[in-house]
Amino acid sequence: MAVRTTSTSSYWSDSQSLPRFRKLDRDLTVDVVVIGAGITGLTAAYLLKREGRTVAVLERGRCGGVDTSYTSAHLTTVTDWRLSELVSTLGEDHARASWDAGFAAIARIEQCIKDEQIECDFAWIPGYLHADALRPATADDVDNLRREADTAAKLGFDAQFVESVPFFDRPGVMYDGQARMHPRKYLAALARAIDGDGSFIFDHSEAGEVEDDPPRVAVGSHTVTCGHLIVATHNPIVGIAGWLDATLLQTALSLYSTYVVGGRVTHGSVPDALFWDTNQPYRYVRIEPHRGFDYVIFGGEDHKTGQETDPGGCFDRLESALRQVCPSVSVTHRWSGQVIETNDGLPYIGEMAPHQFAATGFAGNGLTFGTLAGMMAMDAITGRENPWAGMFDIGRTKIRGGLWDYIKENKDYPYYLFRDRFAGAESRPLRSIARGEGTVVDVRGKPAAAYRRDDGKLVLLSPTCTHMGCFVRWNAADSTWDCPCHGSRFKAEGGVLSGPAETPLKTLS
Repeated sequence: MAVRTTSTSSYWSDSQSLPRFRKLDRDLTVDVVVIGAGITGLTAAYLLKREGRTVAVLERGRCGGVDTSYTSAHLTTVTDWRLSELVSTLGEDHARASWDAGFAAIARIEQCIKDEQIECDFAWIPGYLHADALRPATADDVDNLRREADTAAKLGFDAQFVESVPFFDRPGVMYDGQARMHPRKYLAALARAIDGDGSFIFDHSEAGEVEDDPPRVAVGSHTVTCGHLIVATHNPIVGIAGWLDATLLQTALSLYSTYVVGGRVTHGSVPDALFWDTNQPYRYVRIEPHRGFDYVIFGGEDHKTGQETDPGGCFDRLESALRQVCPSVSVTHRWSGQVIETNDGLPYIGEMAPHQFAATGFAGNGLTFGTLAGMMAMDAITGRENPWAGMFDIGRTKIRGGLWDYIKENKDYPYYLFRDRFAGAESRPLRSIARGEGTVVDVRGKPAAAYRRDDGKLVLLSPTCTHMGCFVRWNAADSTWDCPCHGSRFKAEGGVLSGPAETPLKTLS
C-alpha cells in the first residue's frame, strides 16, 4: 500500500507566508508594548497606531506563527456555550451581549479589510448548528435545536430552525451573519501596517522580566519602556501583575487540545458555510474556496491537554469521520491547536494590574474574541468606555454581583454600528418609498440610505455616519438622517446638519 504524505503544519502556514521582522537590538521607549503577535496583539497594535500611539510588538518566535496559524478560522458569533445555557446562567441581557461582542469583532475585521484593502478571502456566510451527521437525529435533537433557534430569535439575532441543513441533511439552526477569512493573509497585512513610523514588530524577541513604574520589559540585554503593557499571549504571563493574581487567573483556565484535518474536494461539493454539530466535543467544518477546487477543514476530537494517551488516534478518528461525510476528499494536512475555556463560557479580557491589559479564554472563538480583545485594549488605553468591559472583566465582580447593566454601559459607545449592520437593511422595492420618505434598504446586497424627493427623484446615500461609522436612521418627524451613536444629524440628501460629523453622507452611484 502506498504511503500517504500528510503535512503536520497547518494549511494556513503552508498557503501564506508572513513578513519577517528583525530582532530587538537596542533599548526603546514607546507608548505601548504588546507581548504576542497573534490576532489579539496585532489587532491591538494596529488600532492603537491608528489612534496615534507608538507600539512595539514583541514576539518570542515569528510574527503570527503560533495559535492564530493553527485555527480553523471560523469567524462566528455563536459561542461554545449554547445561547440557552448563557441565558440560564447569565440572563438574557448578558447572553445577548456576548453575541453582540462577536458581531462587533467581525464588523471590525471587515472595516480593517476595507481600510487596508486586504485580500484575505473574507466573506459573509451562514453558520449551521446541526445534529450529528453520523447517526440519525432524535426527537430530543430536534427539540433542543428548536429551543436554540427560538432563543436566538427572541434576543434579536437572525436565526431559524431548519429541518435539513445543507450537505449534512440533519435538523439544525441557521445563523446568518457569520464569516470566514484566511487568517494569515489578514495578519500579514496588519503586520505590515503596524511596523514603521515609530512603531515596531520584533521577531525572536522574547519578553523577559517585567518591571513597573514605569512599565519596562527586558528582552535579552535590552529594555523597552512604555506607558502601557498588553499581554496578548495565549495563556497570560505574569507581567507586572502579582504572582498570586496571575496564578489565580491561570488556574481558572482549562486548556484543551483540538485537532484538524484538511484536504481538497471538488469545487462546490461542500457548501460555503460554517458547520458545527451538537456532539460533545463538537466537530466543525468550513471550506476555503479556490479556483477549480475547494479546501475542506474538519476539526474536533478535543480533550484536556495532556490527558490523551494516543493523540494520533484523534487524527485517525477525525479523518475517518471526514471520509464518511465527504468520501472524495484528498487529505493533505493534519494539525493540532489549543483552546482555552473558562468556567462560565466567557473570555477574560481586561486589566490584570494597573497599566497591564490581558486577554484569554476564547474557547472556540479565537479569531472573534481575539479581535474583540484588541478593540477593548485600545479602548482601555485611550480612555474610552467599552460596553463589554464589565462583562468580560477578569475579576467578573460586576456580572457576578448583578451590578452590570449592558444597555446602560453601551449608551455612549458606537454600539449601533454593529447591531444595525447585522439586523439587516429593510428588504423592500425602491419604488415603494414614497415622496418625502427615507429608509435604509438593501440595494444589490448592500445597505443604502434611500430618500425620495418631492419631485420623485430617488437619492441613495451611504448609511454610514462620517464621524465614527455608525449606521444612521431616518427621522420621519424632521426628515433627517440621525446617528444613534454620537448624535450627528444629516439633511435628507446627506448634508451635515449638526456634528460631531463634519462631512456629508457619501452619495451612492
